[in-house]
Amino acid sequence: MAVRDAMMLEARVALSRKVQPIWFRVLKWALAIGVGWYLRRDPHVWWWIGATLGLAVAVHLMWRTKTRRWTQAWGGWSDLDVARARRDRSERGTRARRPWGT
Repeated sequence: MAVRDAMMLEARVALSRKVQPIWFRVLKWALAIGVGWYLRRDPHVWWWIGATLGLAVAVHLMWRTKTRRWTQAWGGWSDLDVARARRDRSERGTRARRPWGT
């Protein structure tokens, strides 16, 4: 799989509306902004940001491994339409459609 195709698949998974309900996304961003506001004057804020990003990447890679590059359901992730669409396109030889609709 080419890097561009892999990035398109990652974007489709990240932007899928079946992955997280809207209330969870709003809560997640509200919590992130609230904690960021609280820690804004902490001298170790960049360590907090780095640790948070490192944890997010680790969880993402674990989920990606467990779902075999988003082709099998595992844990709370079951949006297999993304994987089917990718497989169907690769069989037809067409390029991936951008997830944001352009």
